[in-house]
Amino acid sequence: MLHLLKLCVGPKEVAELAAGQARRAALDPPLRHQTRMMPKRAAELVEGGSLYWVLSGAIRVRQRILEVREERWDDGSLCAGLVLDPELVLLEPRPQKPFQGWRYLEAAAAPPDAPRGSAAASGLADLPPALRRELEALCLL
Repeated sequence: MLHLLKLCVGPKEVAELAAGQARRAALDPPLRHQTRMMPKRAAELVEGGSLYWVLSGAIRVRQRILEVREERWDDGSLCAGLVLDPELVLLEPRPQKPFQGWRYLEAAAAPPDAPRGSAAASGLADLPPALRRELEALCLL
């Protein structure tokens, strides 16, 4: 299985990403992310692959890639449209340095999903986002 890794520009938290995607999906369905380069391995991505989002310096969440299609930007130039499942799956955060564009991510290198309900049960979801990021950076979470 093959995945994509992409920096999330703008939102710093998963809730911000979810809210922005919900607005975009309501205005122009289906939910998709447009990117300049068309993945050459698109067929592998739609066979169960996900888009792994880097938020605030860590890989935090993923979404299944349902389709990769050719689209156009507003100026008419070609781009890739990654049609995404709206469900955001939380991950065990893994630090990630910034990079440009997207990267292929092999399944063996992908961070595991967080156990369902683990953040809520432990109280981590109640921490202020900046404090949680600082504790993660110090490897205390």
